[in-house]
Amino acid sequence: MKRQRQLATKSRAMPNDLPTWLEYLEQLHPVGIDMGLKRVREVATRLGLLASPLAPKVITVAGTNGKGSTLAVMAAVAGAHGQRVGTYTSPHLVRYNERVTLNGEPVSDDQLVAGFQAIEHARLKAPEISLTYFEAGTLCALWCFANAELDLVLLEVGLGGRLDAVNIVDADIGIVTTIAQDHANFLGTDLEQIGREKAGILRPRHPAVLGSETLPGSVEESAKALNAPLFVLGQAFRRTPQGERYWQWHGRLADGQDVSLTQLPDPGLPLDNAATALQALTLAGLVPDAATTQAALASVTLPGRMQWLGQWCLDVGHNPHAAAYVASRLHKPLEGRLWCLIGMLDDKDADAVIANLVPRVTDWVCVSLSGSRGRSAASLKAVIERQGGQVHHCANSPKEGADWLGRQLAACDIVLATGSFFTVGALLEITLPQASHETTA
Repeated sequence: MKRQRQLATKSRAMPNDLPTWLEYLEQLHPVGIDMGLKRVREVATRLGLLASPLAPKVITVAGTNGKGSTLAVMAAVAGAHGQRVGTYTSPHLVRYNERVTLNGEPVSDDQLVAGFQAIEHARLKAPEISLTYFEAGTLCALWCFANAELDLVLLEVGLGGRLDAVNIVDADIGIVTTIAQDHANFLGTDLEQIGREKAGILRPRHPAVLGSETLPGSVEESAKALNAPLFVLGQAFRRTPQGERYWQWHGRLADGQDVSLTQLPDPGLPLDNAATALQALTLAGLVPDAATTQAALASVTLPGRMQWLGQWCLDVGHNPHAAAYVASRLHKPLEGRLWCLIGMLDDKDADAVIANLVPRVTDWVCVSLSGSRGRSAASLKAVIERQGGQVHHCANSPKEGADWLGRQLAACDIVLATGSFFTVGALLEITLPQASHETTA
């Protein structure tokens, strides 16, 4: 039976459509990011969201990069094994509904509106509590999960860990994927300290799955201080090549038994993250069937991560670690150009991102992003030219940049579009131009 959260209604009129709610929530709190759990935990308590588990198993994923792909693999494999799965991710690319899915489908506008209305009733109780856009969205996701019958809930942490709104939930399993510099204004540049913040999602005596062989020591130290059983990539579990097209995974079941899966297809996502996902699922009690897992990996998709649309490869990578991965997967065509259409936010390390791409990219188009955090195309052009890159055009928006580039493309060219969720999201809303014949710029 579904667990309904019944709340007294106030006389205040509330919006009945999602766009109005989102606009309202963006203006609700005096600052966009306000790290801390006190306010969001209190509203969650008023809603009854912390009184009982959201599902029999909850897995929280933190890290600088790889969270989305790890979660996507877990959702695909668990769903293929018949589990009812809820996922919460952020940010979205095109529609807000992408952030919350139930059994592989984004929740409806009506579900989100009902959740936001319940949250508004709860936060307005005396004393009134202010919430950020992300905090309200996190609570809405938890409300949707609490009112569904799920076997597994997968939560992606936002920019932090210890003080991220997602961390009000005590997860059965905590995953830390990678640690690198990003969001320096909030997390600083000390990787050991960043590692401690990300490891704040771990819980005493609950499994900690570490999905990188190069994590700072602070992550493992934090897990050991909690007596959390450690499952580290390259130690408790690993992935190895199997011929040119496949890979194999070796891990441990929840009861400590070794388990292996062979002939696994490349999902087009980082294999470290896929291996980490499989290890976390086995610790959550899933005994993976080989054929089912193979089929799930062959079908898993993650929009905006090495996503190919004709000649275009779209990737939301916006920090140096992500850019290095993208660069390692792309190679200049034998006869054509490797273009890069790039748009970034002003608080990202554009110099280091571009430094990882310059050795691969032959030709550049820079686009401006709007908003208070948006970076101008001209400033990106200056960074690229300092590093020896050739910029052909600066555009006022991703769409304008794509339109210009479409007139230059030869059939043997490829385009990487990258730098931000906002860049990729804008391009996913249009039909990307493809070369219809051989042209030269």
